[in-house]
Amino acid sequence: MSIVLTGKLLQILPQQSGTGRNGPWIKQDFIIETPGEYSRKICISAWGDKAGEITGFHEGDELKVSVNIESREFNERWYTDIKAWRIEKDSPHRGTAPEFESKVPPAEDIPPPADDDLLPF
Repeated sequence: MSIVLTGKLLQILPQQSGTGRNGPWIKQDFIIETPGEYSRKICISAWGDKAGEITGFHEGDELKVSVNIESREFNERWYTDIKAWRIEKDSPHRGTAPEFESKVPPAEDIPPPADDDLLPF
C-alpha cells in the first residue's frame, strides 16, 4: 500500500546499520507530525540510499513523504513498517493557485507595428 503523508519534521533519530544475510544495511528513522485538529506523530523508516536523504532536512521543515506500509508476522506477533520511498519538502502554497511571472515586456519595449501590419479598421 502506497500513501503520501505530509507533516512537520519533529526529530531525526540516530542512524542504525548492520550486516544481514543480504549484506550491509542502513536505516534512518524520523518522526513527522501530521497537521490538523487530531494531529498524529508517525515514525517513518528510510532504508539504504534514502537514509542519507533525510539529513538534508531540518527539524521544523514541512515534508511530503511517500511511503509503503507493510505488516509481517514473527513468532505469532505482527509488526508494521512504514518505509519512505520519496522524501521532499512540502510546498508552502499547497492548495493555492501558483503565482506566475509575467512574460509580457513593458510597453516602451514593444516596437511599433510595420505599415503592412496595420488593420484596416
